[in-house]
Amino acid sequence: MLVAGQHRLAARNSSIGYTVDAVEHFIALLAGRGPGPELDEGALAIAAGAEPDLDAGTWLRELDRLAQGVDSLETLIHRLFVEEAFAGNTTNYYDPRNSLLNQVLDRKLGIPITLSVVCLEVGRRAGVSLEGISMPGHFLVRPMATDHYLDAFDGGALLDLSSCEALFRTANQAGPNVPFGRHLLTTAPRRAIFARILENLRTVYRGLGRAADLEWVLRMRLALPGVGAQELLELGQTLGRQGRFLDGAKFLESQIAKFPQHAELLESTARGLRAQLN
Repeated sequence: MLVAGQHRLAARNSSIGYTVDAVEHFIALLAGRGPGPELDEGALAIAAGAEPDLDAGTWLRELDRLAQGVDSLETLIHRLFVEEAFAGNTTNYYDPRNSLLNQVLDRKLGIPITLSVVCLEVGRRAGVSLEGISMPGHFLVRPMATDHYLDAFDGGALLDLSSCEALFRTANQAGPNVPFGRHLLTTAPRRAIFARILENLRTVYRGLGRAADLEWVLRMRLALPGVGAQELLELGQTLGRQGRFLDGAKFLESQIAKFPQHAELLESTARGLRAQLN
């Protein structure tokens, strides 16, 4: 667990442009940890990239408070979605605060995956067995040993398989020719949940043109499975958009040995960045 005071790890280095210690701390949490750190710990470490002074202990205690008196799925849903009024942010879905766990706990607004993390962590503390479900287009929570799925974005609504299919088709604009089944309702490991949070932030910061924030998100994303040429190139180009063309070129060149299958693309993009120094 993070403890109060570790928020100082996330000091921003203005000469580099991203929250160096926050990235290093997130990477350290992942190292040799099997399935990875607990969801609250990892999600708060991600949030520290955006908020260097984040006090993780405050928000761990808030999760503890939310879990007090919860002893079943029904009381968990009542606590979070009736008493505390957590809700999906339908007004400003792409607000980056929706992907930062501390902000979600403070504002009681979020997107499916971060609201699901709140459910999962309150459930873990209360002894209510839940698992994250990575349905394409919409993250869900499944109460263990049941055939139902909890939609944290929709006030804790419990869905059956047909309701999940309807949600899937709406979220993905998928027609009846696209097959749906339990194969699309797969359990999400912790690292996959962290990757999905970071992917949401990546989309948001890219759209807002916030290169320094996009940089720390991409650096954290590179510490998780599933990285390809797209992430590598985007980080190099993001450095370039900050005027750090040499840094971008050196980063891409440093990845060639790790990703030899992308060597030509990495080399050509690095040359393009170096050319902008002239």
